[in-house]
Amino acid sequence: MITAKIIENIFKSASIVRFNDYPRPVSLVELDKQAHKAIIAYFLARCENDVDLGYIVDGIVIEFLARTVITDIRPDVLHFIQRSKKSELNEWVIHNLKEELLKIDKSFYDKFCSYYMDEEEAKRYKKERHIIKAAGFLSTKTEFYMIYKASSFIDDIEEVKAKIDEEAEDFYDLLGVQKIMLGKKLSKIIDLSSRLRFQSRWTQTPRIPETSVLGHMLIVALLSYFYSIRINAGKNRLVNNFFCALFHDLPEALTRDIISPIKHNIGGLSDIIAEYELKLIDEKIMPNIPKDIQEEFAYLLGIREDDGKTIKNEFENRVFLDGKASIFSGDMDQVDDDKYNAIDGAVLKNCDRIGAYLEALISIYYGVSSKELKNGRDNVKDYFKTHPIINGVNFYELILELEEYFRYES
Repeated sequence: MITAKIIENIFKSASIVRFNDYPRPVSLVELDKQAHKAIIAYFLARCENDVDLGYIVDGIVIEFLARTVITDIRPDVLHFIQRSKKSELNEWVIHNLKEELLKIDKSFYDKFCSYYMDEEEAKRYKKERHIIKAAGFLSTKTEFYMIYKASSFIDDIEEVKAKIDEEAEDFYDLLGVQKIMLGKKLSKIIDLSSRLRFQSRWTQTPRIPETSVLGHMLIVALLSYFYSIRINAGKNRLVNNFFCALFHDLPEALTRDIISPIKHNIGGLSDIIAEYELKLIDEKIMPNIPKDIQEEFAYLLGIREDDGKTIKNEFENRVFLDGKASIFSGDMDQVDDDKYNAIDGAVLKNCDRIGAYLEALISIYYGVSSKELKNGRDNVKDYFKTHPIINGVNFYELILELEEYFRYES
């Protein structure tokens, strides 16, 4: 499904510091930037009528994997290198990732190569690439304004600000960019999602690397993407799985994370939290989503109506037909056709578990451990030992591969 080496690269991005030569009042790392970029790309794409959302998801994943190889080169330096040595740089990235990408899937490796080497493809998907670039710019712009005031004593800070403001003009042809830059409703969602970088995972124990809720969302989305490739999922199913995973913790920007022992061990608390979460989504999130995609976005969040009652469960297997979301309890491959808009909710829950497992396992591997981390690691492993397979994919085998790669002292 995905290799341990690729996962290691992904987690290293949680240690790649952004704006490393400026004062940073908050933690700014590559993993969070890429997660915010993916969220922005979704909304920019859905504000347009003629884009291939599947290609945009592919581009988000491919560009992120490439960035994990081109680690901490400053963006302006990287852009200069890309202009003067673009082909050589792309070939070097492909060479470094080839072995691992082929282990994942030959067709994905071919897709990766085409994305960087096929000029005709670049022309054919010019708008999709433009959207991804715009999303990357807007996520960088958000970061810059987090450091701007703290950098007022730096000589060239106003020059940097002027360049960023000027670059925004390159993307004004996109409706979503116009809405965000003018501070319209959509900008509130972009801001809300960005705040998830301030919320740390596993707040009660030290970890290396620290990961935010925002970064965790992208990790789960990446796991869902490679699962979808593994089962050769249809385009809509892959896209829905990716974005459902990407947004699965978005409401935590309003409620903050409530750890499972509290949520599930205090009688009735889980239902009260779910009810309050729905109230906040209805008041703070949905009014700021463009009206023509509100229904779709609610579906991604796992919201549906059942006998007049509103339910939210992003980890249900479900389909969306005739304008209605409903649970699907059969074989998900039966609803792989694009018309069903299927989401593998149960698998996304597994990806969420693996995300937590990796956060614990990799910290222990780096030498920072605790009772909570060891318990979290072992509980997830025990779960997959008794529930190893979904849709023919053996998640327990992945756990064993990860355990072997990130070998540690028990």
